[in-house]
Amino acid sequence: MATPRPKRATYAAFRQMQTRWMDNDIYGHMNNVVHYSLFDTAVNGWLIEQGLLDPSTSESYGLVVETGCKYHAEMQFPDVVHAGLRIAKIGTSSVRFEVGLFRNDEEEAAAEGFFIHVYVDRTRHRPVPIEGATRTAFETLVL
Repeated sequence: MATPRPKRATYAAFRQMQTRWMDNDIYGHMNNVVHYSLFDTAVNGWLIEQGLLDPSTSESYGLVVETGCKYHAEMQFPDVVHAGLRIAKIGTSSVRFEVGLFRNDEEEAAAEGFFIHVYVDRTRHRPVPIEGATRTAFETLVL
């Protein structure tokens, strides 16, 4: 039995990304490693847009400790991918981002994935609490 595909309405924010010619594999569809790149680009792009991450200077940042992906339908160049973002859980120092990849204008996700980030101090690389503006921004992605 097929897993139900998530709908656009189940995500709180979206980022649009263009596929590239090089994303296609020898079989003519998007290689599975590209999905993870799109997840990472969507999450980090959102963090940067929200003023929550400067890769060069932020005192803390999220390290990926777990990832996963379910593939539902093929994508390929020249598709436009709409990455839906939501947060399933915010812990003391960790957050679970969930990302749905939607092909062009389709209402059902072609793929769905997640990243769990643990926030760490830049210099000591030890977990730090998610507080203040970061926690407030994360809460806007919880549905």
